[in-house]
Order: sequence, then structure tokens, then C-alpha cells
Amino acid sequence: VETKLIIRADDLGYSDAVNIGIERSVHKGIINNVGVMVNMPTTLDGLSMIRDTKVCLGLHVVISSGRPLLNPKFIPSIVDDDGAFLSSADYRKAPNDFVNLDEVILEIEAQYQKFIELVGRKPDYFEGHAVVSDNFFKGLLVVAKCHQLNLLQVTLNSGRPSLLFKGHSLHVFMESMNKDYNPYQTLKRAVLSSCDEEYPMMICHPGYLDDYLLKHSSLTTPRTKEVEMLTDPQVRAWLYQHQVRLIKYNEI
Repeated sequence: VETKLIIRADDLGYSDAVNIGIERSVHKGIINNVGVMVNMPTTLDGLSMIRDTKVCLGLHVVISSGRPLLNPKFIPSIVDDDGAFLSSADYRKAPNDFVNLDEVILEIEAQYQKFIELVGRKPDYFEGHAVVSDNFFKGLLVVAKCHQLNLLQVTLNSGRPSLLFKGHSLHVFMESMNKDYNPYQTLKRAVLSSCDEEYPMMICHPGYLDDYLLKHSSLTTPRTKEVEMLTDPQVRAWLYQHQVRLIKYNEI
């Protein structure tokens, strides 16, 4: 019996080294869904590296890395004194949700319009980067409804994270923050866990390390491990042997 599996690479545009890791994972590996950060300085370079491929492109909305597209004075709840986005650590340690819904909708809308400008069409899927905030999720839903976008909607189903997408339940495997992370084991777990009514989905952050990433991201060496796994010919052979078909979001 064929298993359908979604594997996605997040963070295109984060830094030069991340772009190179994603490019390899697409051209020499098994990645066929890529989430684009449109507010980062290296986004255009990243897009040019995979422009000749048929990958499914999503908008990976950012409110915790780099600088906003809008003037910071319009979105004071999500920026620091310097006008850059607050970090994901600021969100994690906050006792309550400080995101202002009206403000975050403005920035999400600006990033959606930027995606259209850069890619020339709507994103194949639409979701948010690294922040757990009710108002952020509500803002994504508002903009998704406004433009009829395919939102990956977060739900907590019996305690384990899953996403709703076009009426289907996607069972999320993202273990890169775990101690002793082994992406090979996570991939195998995702494949072997699959059941009829949901799609297993592995979220990866392939990349190499450069100075910008080391200064700004808490996720470092696991990115390099993921490039290794995603481009390993033995992984492709294992998937073939287990009748796994790698699908894109736009095939759901």
C-alpha cells in the first residue's frame, strides 16, 4: 500500500547558508515543498536558486526574525526599540499574548503582497514561522479568508500537534529542537505512523551555518544534519522500497 508523505523545508531567505542547504535539498534531495520568508535580505537569492524547479512554494509568514516590511511605528506590539521583530524567545517567555491583532494583520497582508510581487502568483500554502500566539494565528486566518489562501491551520488533536489543510488532517513530525535529534529516525517514524485519515508531514529546516544564522537562530547544527539526510541516496531508496510517494501541498 502506498504511503503519501509531505516533507517541507522552511526558512528560504533566512541567510545565505540556509539558502544553499535548501537548494541542495531540492536539487539533489527529496524536498518538493519550500516555505519562503519574504522579509529577509537573502530571499531573492534563495528564490533564484530554485526558480528552475517545480517545487511547491509556500508563504512562511515571519514576525520573529529580521525586520518587518511595514514601518515599525504601525506595528509597535511586535517590534523592538530598533524596529526589528522581537525574537521567538521573547514570545516563548512572555506570560501572555502581546501580539496586537490589527497590527499583525497589517504585516501579514504586507508579506502576502510581497510574495505575489516576488513569485508572481499566490502561495501554494500559507502558514507562520516559529511563534505560538493566538492573535498571530487569528491574523493568518483573517488574511487567508480575505484572499482565499490555503492555510495550514494549527489544531491540538488529543495532545499531539496536527494541522488542518483543505479539510484534511496532517500529522506533524518536527523534532529538530530535540536533544540528540536524528532526522533519519524522524523520517522513518513519520512514514511508519501513517494512517488512512491523515497525511504524515515532516517539517525540516535544512541549511548550513553562517555568521548571521549563528547570531540570530537557536536552531543550528540540526539544519546541517537535515541536509545530509534529505540528500542521502539511501533515503530515496528506502522510501522507494517502502512505497512512499512524496507529495506536494497542491496535490492534496
